[in-house]
Amino acid sequence: MSEVVPEQALSCPHHDGSALYVPDDAPELGRTVPVFLRVPHADGATDVHVRSTPDAEAELFPGVVDRKTETETWWRCEVPVRNPGTHYRFLLMGGPRGYRWLDGAGLHAHEVTDAADFRLTAAATPPEWTRDAFVYQVFPDRFARSAAADGRATPPWAHPAGWDDPVDALGPTVATQFYGGDLDGIALHLDHVAGLGADTLYLTPFFPAESNHRYNATDFTVVDPLLGGDEALVRLSAACHRRGLRLLGDLTTNHSGDTHTWFRTALADRTSPERTFYYFAGPDSDVYETWLGYSTLPKFDLGSAELRRRLVDGPDSVAGRWLRPPFALDGWRVDVAHMTGRRGADDHNAEVARTLRRTLAGVGGQPALIAEHSFDATADLGGEGWHGVMDYAAFTTPVRSWLRDPCSDEHRHPGLPPLVPRLPAEAAVATVQAYVGTRPWRATATSWSILSSHDTARIRTIVRSREGHEVAAGLLFTMPGVPMVFAGDEIGLRGTFGEDARTPFPWNRPDSWDRHTLATYRELAALRRGSPALRRGGLRWVAAAGDTLCYLRESADERLLVLARRAAAPPLRVPADLLGLAGEAPNVSGGGAPLRVRDGRDVVLPGDGPTFQVWRLP
Repeated sequence: MSEVVPEQALSCPHHDGSALYVPDDAPELGRTVPVFLRVPHADGATDVHVRSTPDAEAELFPGVVDRKTETETWWRCEVPVRNPGTHYRFLLMGGPRGYRWLDGAGLHAHEVTDAADFRLTAAATPPEWTRDAFVYQVFPDRFARSAAADGRATPPWAHPAGWDDPVDALGPTVATQFYGGDLDGIALHLDHVAGLGADTLYLTPFFPAESNHRYNATDFTVVDPLLGGDEALVRLSAACHRRGLRLLGDLTTNHSGDTHTWFRTALADRTSPERTFYYFAGPDSDVYETWLGYSTLPKFDLGSAELRRRLVDGPDSVAGRWLRPPFALDGWRVDVAHMTGRRGADDHNAEVARTLRRTLAGVGGQPALIAEHSFDATADLGGEGWHGVMDYAAFTTPVRSWLRDPCSDEHRHPGLPPLVPRLPAEAAVATVQAYVGTRPWRATATSWSILSSHDTARIRTIVRSREGHEVAAGLLFTMPGVPMVFAGDEIGLRGTFGEDARTPFPWNRPDSWDRHTLATYRELAALRRGSPALRRGGLRWVAAAGDTLCYLRESADERLLVLARRAAAPPLRVPADLLGLAGEAPNVSGGGAPLRVRDGRDVVLPGDGPTFQVWRLP
């Protein structure tokens, strides 16, 4: 194949919220924050200003040249942090491009709105450990059974299944098929979790409920006896912490189950405080609001101060109690957080998120607060609420749409948006940039990047090949954000949608594991764990064209060049000076050859594929 010279994104000015460009991403109100703009000499900018809006009045602040290298000029601008949320963008003049603005969406030759401005927030920072984490998700009913599970009676609502029985993903027992995994079973396999490289274990709900998923809780004060009860959670927490693993729970703040003690009281006594916890059609009516029409999931009315006190407010609330010894959880993932407190004209979402954040801070330690958020979370991030989100919009959707095999049998339930078809790299990058460029960088750095979860098809089903799966894993561990792996992805489990993907982990059939994929996950996790650029660095795109993604991850201590291809494509030729490469760059992942400068001018990236390669630049 002939070589292709990509459109040179590296010749454009660049700024993002990483420490290279924003040394202080936790400024106090009243401070002035330096922000840096990297301008290649080829761009030719002769004048740079930063535009911000203190107290909603637009102002331009002049930039100064901070330093120059052989290939670029670094400009320094000062942004006043007068308001809790501060946004800014750059005005550049001079050079062949002339008048232009740079914001989170890119360069523009015309005036633009504030919608895509870069963001600073004076809110307290997320726990420091969250940026470095690698999260492993477990669905307790399907992960592992301890010997004690055999002695527990099957409850009346459950339909028992053998560990190797197929999942009833579409039948009448989809929510009641019961495999009997428990917390002591999870504890038996912590060597696998830690050996994969994960340092954080996230459990879907452990509260008693009349379902296998337990999102319809009957009680928030105890651990489901079918999982081993409170004592089993204490044992699991202690075992995790002995190994240096953190343990996160799953809290449902949007609804309870219709068998919950609060809801039963609300039906039985219309004068009770619990009656205010839910939306009823009227004072004399027992018709109630549900979550998405599921009668088993009555929706909370978080306008109730008493509900907030019991559920989310303070160390003795549900949210606070489980973070304290002896359970000592390290935080919560909050189920359907984007819908919590929102119904019609009611919107208590930000208040609930802020209350949860205060509760976590008051308990002590460094607990994390991660929101499930299926779509655009921009408006809910950066304040005093969620530390981050499950980043379906900014990571999962664009990555899966780029890597999707056209013959994949992934499917959605009726009523959900249609699947995004297989799209070129240009579309994936445009989506990532639209989200990442317009919210505080630390929110992206703390949010979970996901290939699969208990609510989605498995990545192996979507891409249909080991090679495609391993390219996806490469992106998971090298793009900004916290990698989250749903148990079983690392050995190649399949599933066409959420319930179908909740497959019991085949501990009893190790011959069924894809060992090559498992080794790839371990290698990528180790690469990320040892790399300041991958855990804390910025993101610059080198190329996005059809079957090819190429980008730089850069920190003050390290620079990595990443190449991902979903199929073979012409080799990429990149000017060596734009990469800052004069000699040789060793390959550190993917088994490729070192990069060398050709004829003193160019670097040629290989055209084979599917492939995922990483090189360390000087």
